Amino acid sequence: MKKLAIIFLIGIILIVGISYMYLNYKANYNTIRRENIKFEDYYNKELEVSDVVTLINKAYDYNLTNAVEKDQNGIFKENNINSIKIDLKMLDRDKVYNMETIYSGTMEKFAEMYTGIKFKCTKIDYHENGKIKYLLIEQITTE
Repeated sequence: MKKLAIIFLIGIILIVGISYMYLNYKANYNTIRRENIKFEDYYNKELEVSDVVTLINKAYDYNLTNAVEKDQNGIFKENNINSIKIDLKMLDRDKVYNMETIYSGTMEKFAEMYTGIKFKCTKIDYHENGKIKYLLIEQITTE
């Protein structure tokens, strides 16, 4: 009788343990999906300058909230957990700018200069844990 009770108890502990691990996995997965959707909605879509400014603000705030370190130049360092970087490839200047350059300059000036210009998010990369780590936004029109 004792052996049966011990086997039954071990079975219940295993079921509870596996259920806990599964529920924890699902909760983590859903959290990552909710965070990623904020950025994935812009992928392969034509964007206005206001959308680009919104993305930069979201990524900048996300990095600040998650205490992502900055280097001596004020550029967020990539980590393997939760950093997000955005690069802007500009046709009219044939140059790639990081989000910190745009953010540290006046966003209003950037928005004013590129009003009417179209952009497109052409690349998304992910960390190993599934969180977004990089977005490339390209200017697709010059006027």
